[in-house]
Amino acid sequence: LLIPFPQQSGLYEYKIFGGLADVPPRLCADVYMDLDFRKEWDQYVKELYEETYDGEKVIYWEVKYPFPLSNRDYVYIRECREMDVDGRKLWVVLAKSVAVPQCPEKPGIIRVKSYKQSLVIESDGKAGCKVYMYYFDNPGGKIPSWLVNWAAKSGVPAFLKDIQKACLNYSKST
Repeated sequence: LLIPFPQQSGLYEYKIFGGLADVPPRLCADVYMDLDFRKEWDQYVKELYEETYDGEKVIYWEVKYPFPLSNRDYVYIRECREMDVDGRKLWVVLAKSVAVPQCPEKPGIIRVKSYKQSLVIESDGKAGCKVYMYYFDNPGGKIPSWLVNWAAKSGVPAFLKDIQKACLNYSKST
């Protein structure tokens, strides 16, 4: 279930509720946090790595956009915590864009300067997991907001299918 919330920019913030019936929550969290493995299964990753700047771990991620659009890149921090809330075991991932002078913008690539994501993964009470996500980014450039919103609406379900497939292949690759 994808619920859009309009912003003044004409872009949407998204709240996503989904389930992966055959993926345990810890496995889902492990796959989500594994940057090297993401390069193998996510066709939109052009470049993805973690670097430490001034004692803080920062992720650089370049995303392939279809021609004739320019690729986008993100520089962000994220943290994953395993939590126990009233007997419920949760994996919480928080991410947000940051400005890092050591990671300047590259020519021909548009920097996404406004990005935030909150993700919660928990057991569905059976063999799978429930996923809750809050997501916003402003891809910048001259893309009409209707196209950005359409891409998010179609891209999120496709991403959930891709990560489910990646989870099922994860134990074979590690």
